[in-house]
Amino acid sequence: MNPLALSQVALLFAYAAGMAGGQLLFKAAALRDVADAPLAERFLGLLGNAYFLAAVALYGALTVVWVWLLTFTPLSRAYPFVALAFAVTPLLGALVFGEPMTMRLILGIGLILGGLLLVAA
Repeated sequence: MNPLALSQVALLFAYAAGMAGGQLLFKAAALRDVADAPLAERFLGLLGNAYFLAAVALYGALTVVWVWLLTFTPLSRAYPFVALAFAVTPLLGALVFGEPMTMRLILGIGLILGGLLLVAA
């Protein structure tokens, strides 16, 4: 198995960062949601929520980037990098939204990163 080129690794890192950024946008959209409103009103509210619309646009763009990445990177080598988003998103959630970081979460993130090293190296 040939190692990934540095440019491929950089693009995969950027993809994972984009995914984490999208999750932050979805969380920001959720914080602007009116939880006790009727479902139809909540849905319409999302359509006018700039954070939600930005997240959907970002995910749409990332889908195109992902397909492009797969034209020159094997899926089996690229997909483990998606796990970076699972590691980075909780860290950003703690930093940006003040969400709790437990030792269990930190250990889980460490395991994700260790697994990525085993698979991607």
